[in-house]
Amino acid sequence: MSSLVAYEDSDSEEDRSGQASPARQAAATSGVELQLPSGLPAGGDAGSVRGKPSSASGSSLTLHSAPDLQYRWREGERRGCRETLTLNPPKRFPTDPWTRQASSYPCPESSRETEQGHAVKGENTSLNTQKRPAQQPQIVPGRVKPYVPKRMRLIQLDTRDTEHASDSELQLDSQHDSGLLSQVSQSVKPYLDSKYSCTEIPKRLLFKLLEHQGPVNGIQWCPVPQSSHLLLSASMDRTVKVWDAVDSGRCWKTYSSHSGAVRDACWSSCGRNILSGSFDTTAHLTDVETGQRLAELRNEFRVCCLALQPRDPNVFLCGGFSSEVKAWDCRSCQVIRSYKAGIQQTLDIVFLPEGKEFITSTDSVSRDSADRTLIAWDFQTTAKVSNQIYQERYTCPSLALHPKESVFVAQTNGNYMALFSAQRPYRINKKKRYEGHKVEGYAVGCEFSPDGSLLATGSSNGVVHFYNYLTSRVVRTLPAHQQACVCVTFHPVLPAITATCDWSGEISTWH
Repeated sequence: MSSLVAYEDSDSEEDRSGQASPARQAAATSGVELQLPSGLPAGGDAGSVRGKPSSASGSSLTLHSAPDLQYRWREGERRGCRETLTLNPPKRFPTDPWTRQASSYPCPESSRETEQGHAVKGENTSLNTQKRPAQQPQIVPGRVKPYVPKRMRLIQLDTRDTEHASDSELQLDSQHDSGLLSQVSQSVKPYLDSKYSCTEIPKRLLFKLLEHQGPVNGIQWCPVPQSSHLLLSASMDRTVKVWDAVDSGRCWKTYSSHSGAVRDACWSSCGRNILSGSFDTTAHLTDVETGQRLAELRNEFRVCCLALQPRDPNVFLCGGFSSEVKAWDCRSCQVIRSYKAGIQQTLDIVFLPEGKEFITSTDSVSRDSADRTLIAWDFQTTAKVSNQIYQERYTCPSLALHPKESVFVAQTNGNYMALFSAQRPYRINKKKRYEGHKVEGYAVGCEFSPDGSLLATGSSNGVVHFYNYLTSRVVRTLPAHQQACVCVTFHPVLPAITATCDWSGEISTWH
């Protein structure tokens, strides 16, 4: 059966004299109707049409005249009934609005037309109801910018952000590789491939660092062996400094991002970032090389102590002048957990082995007992494991974990250090007590040597005491400072290097 294709203003329409065209006459004599798919309005403007008998399934539209068909198309267009089925008009009518719309889509070969506007003989011109693949909109000069869906815009933005983040990470890595952290000290290099030997007690002064303008609250060596010649210091003069405390004794970097006194600071596990807490209620994560502030975490209290999670270096605990301890995530800058207790201040925090539990030291002391002076917490559930660990009426300004055994010590204001088990129920060792130094209200720190054989502590009179861990006896004293010595730290690689700091702002390294 022959097929017919109808066009607007084509040669198949009635001429001006009123006579029907040959195609019109053929359709009238053969009883052929112009049929559209069911559910599709007569005003559709996409696809191609083939004549079928009226007995076929689906709604049909009898082709009486071209003006009648044009009127139906205009009515459908005005009602908003636009479907994917369009008529493909001849190419010789470029000014027709339907032609401009249809030209943006490729015509199927089944409905190709000759220059006279008729279907090619012998080719299939049936309805093409298959869904065309989505095409990316292209911006053509001089035309309206195509609409981009919101979901596609969000995907494009996420892709751009990911590419930008990867580029910035590569730039930071290149900066790190060519900067301060890439330098290896000549004094440290011979010890990198060997195992840490027995700790030696220092005897003479190596360097004296005097650039801080206020008391130094804490110092820490870089945990990365290749960069272990770098020493970090936090001071009440609102600054954090990084020193070359092994080779030259000069200050490499000064970070002044805080507006209040810096109470505590520590290295990240990779050695590329510094975490610092201040009395301005903020905790900052700072890039060591560039000095750029990577994250600012604001609390509702003055920050006194920080502790990195051993299992996840992006999570840390933050305590201070508050009844709660907060767990922060540096990636999202959000509080992920909160640990609340009936206290006024958290003095120090230490994680127990494996990082599942931690101990907090508080200022909660009553007249008859020291309930809640030391509290054990479960990190995941935020539940209190025990608050009956220490029963004497002294606060504990600092805590230290043994590097090899499951024990920890607590510095007390009773001028001694108490030894506890790091496993439940955290019993105190009543046979060992490290005493002989003076605390007298200062936040005096203590630390074990890397091999666990020595325990060092400062004192209020500026003297450093070295205790034998097994016998709890004083091995040697070192008159290090004129004022209160508040921190002592052993070098993680060099067995004969120790650093100390005091309340006057002086830092000393000993050999």
